[in-house]
Amino acid sequence: MATLQNIRSKGPLLVIVIGLALFAFIAGDAWKVLQPHQSQDVGEVNGETISAQDYQALVEEYTEVVKFSSGMNALSDEQTNQIKDQVWQTYVNNKLIEKEAKKLGLTVSKAEIQAIIDAGVHPMLQQTPFRNQATGAFDKDMLKKFLVDYSKMNKAQMPAQYAEYYDSMYKFWSFIEKSLVQARLQEKYQALITKSLFSNPVEAQDAFDARVNQTDLLLAAIPYTSIVDSTITISESELKAAYDKKKEQFKQYVETRTIKYIDVQVTASPEDRAAIQKEVEEATEQLAGNPADYTTFIRSTGSITPYVDLFYTTKTLPADVAARLDSVAVGGVYGPYYNVTDNTINSFKKLASVAAADSIEFRQIQVAAEDAAKTKTLADSIYNAIKGGADFAEIAKKYGQTGEPTWISSANYEGAQVDGDNLKYITAVTTLGQNELTNLPLGQANVILQVTNKKGVKDKYKVAVIKRSVDFSKETYSKAYNDFSQFIAANNTLDKMTANAEDAGYRLLDKADLYSSEHGIGGVRGTKDALKWAFEAKAGEVSGLYECGESDRMLVVSVVNIVPEGYRPLALVKDQLRYEILRDKKAEKIMADMKAANATTFDQYKNMAAAVSDSVKHVTFAASAYVPVLRSSEPMVSAYASVAELNKLSAPLKGNGGVFVLQPYAKEKLNETYNQDIEEATLETMHARMASQFINDLYLKGEVKDKRYLFF
Repeated sequence: MATLQNIRSKGPLLVIVIGLALFAFIAGDAWKVLQPHQSQDVGEVNGETISAQDYQALVEEYTEVVKFSSGMNALSDEQTNQIKDQVWQTYVNNKLIEKEAKKLGLTVSKAEIQAIIDAGVHPMLQQTPFRNQATGAFDKDMLKKFLVDYSKMNKAQMPAQYAEYYDSMYKFWSFIEKSLVQARLQEKYQALITKSLFSNPVEAQDAFDARVNQTDLLLAAIPYTSIVDSTITISESELKAAYDKKKEQFKQYVETRTIKYIDVQVTASPEDRAAIQKEVEEATEQLAGNPADYTTFIRSTGSITPYVDLFYTTKTLPADVAARLDSVAVGGVYGPYYNVTDNTINSFKKLASVAAADSIEFRQIQVAAEDAAKTKTLADSIYNAIKGGADFAEIAKKYGQTGEPTWISSANYEGAQVDGDNLKYITAVTTLGQNELTNLPLGQANVILQVTNKKGVKDKYKVAVIKRSVDFSKETYSKAYNDFSQFIAANNTLDKMTANAEDAGYRLLDKADLYSSEHGIGGVRGTKDALKWAFEAKAGEVSGLYECGESDRMLVVSVVNIVPEGYRPLALVKDQLRYEILRDKKAEKIMADMKAANATTFDQYKNMAAAVSDSVKHVTFAASAYVPVLRSSEPMVSAYASVAELNKLSAPLKGNGGVFVLQPYAKEKLNETYNQDIEEATLETMHARMASQFINDLYLKGEVKDKRYLFF
């Protein structure tokens, strides 16, 4: 068990997590059980389906890995959605590569993985707890000892927190090991593709010349903005011809929906606010009267800021409270006042202030026996021995622990839920004097705790805060619900909803290209059912009322249009085509005007009506030139500069921001020495980046189908 004890001593967070479960890993499950769709498939890759249960298992596995590695007990909705997407993308990529690798005979052996572990430099290994304390590098010996110790571990004879943590660590390592295999297979497949792309001396010389040969040019241009759009006529036949020419650019590989929706957010009425104001005023009077138990009292007020009987820095206080803290003396009460930032009515009492060490070094010995009585007897014996002069570290080793000191600061516990044994432990650590020893009973164990050093004095406070959100009442919500329900019932078609929303006081919102892979509608939480409805409904249908958000929002959705997989209809890309045709027609007109002007010199072009001029310096073929006067990137300038003769005026050239002529007035070459090997290596790196896009081609070839929205 030596390795486990070593890991246990690494850093204050691990000490607290393992030794006392202050921030114990919680094997909670934030995911809903799949009912009644447990036998259904959520997707397909290369004709192979994945069931909802299997996908759920992958999500849960990765969720626990994220929790373990980050030290978090719970994840936000945004984080869980990111995990779902990451799991799906990883699954798809692995399946796509596995198929290609199998055809090529590519495999990953156990010996390869062992070699990666022995080398210890893979980025995944650096994220594990198995790191050398002195160097921070991955320690393969620590891993090996952990695996051996874990296989011999008798969970029945150790505290539940230990067993749970070691199980979590083992699962974490199993995930890393599996991921190493998948990553190695992808690396081998990508290397095979990358090595098929190579450079040569000709390409290397061209790349060097394109970078080091620079040109300074004079530019005279007539911007497209000089022509009013309304003076240009574009026919439907021209749009259709442009669409047919560029049709492949408008191919989409999954179905999307265009929707209109109304999002209603319920807010507190004036009556609601007045009632909350009165409650806070009454609670503030009681706060000034010195309640016997501030923790219980603050909880009873409905405050969203709990009270913890610890000295904290101002970082943990709400910003509005921290800003007003100096305005009141110790024992004084401030408020009530309204804070617009978080829509709350507040008051607070400054109970105490102190200048105390923020970083504390301590060491500990955990004591656990068969029952509470034996635990107390053993703990008392150890405590008395150390008080009598016994060596702390030697006794710790006797009981299978290192007894090494570790540091803790307010950053380790401020902002976390601290109560019960957690509160007792933190209180002991932060209030013990230097070199002071205590025997602390905690649940099923005792801890012999000694503070060995203190530093970093900071101002800290005990502040009881009443912070009440200005929330709506049930009556207010019911009225908003009934009004919205009546509106939906009376406007149950898209045309009616569009015509009457504004008069009814509702804002009608648009969303084009809604994908089923999204996690909701309009960025509102809890709209997955509405999303699912949108992809099952027909064009023109209007949904029922969806309650969503933080139980404070309501939504109605109507499907305007369905864009199936394939080529996007002309109607949806008209604006893009119109812009391109408009630019081309303006270019034709400007070029015709330039020709009619019979201009032959740069100054003649420069003096044309609506013309602008500029000097563009250090232009190379390797990078697109930016022309400030046109506010556009102009690849044509870079291309012309690479072949232009000095002081020779170009013909009119069509660019992105206008039609221009160019006249080079200086050329130079950067003071660099050509090195073929370096140039070829740079090109190969560029080719490798291009090759990394292979997964996109495999994705299209694999006919990936994502139906997760039906279940998740």
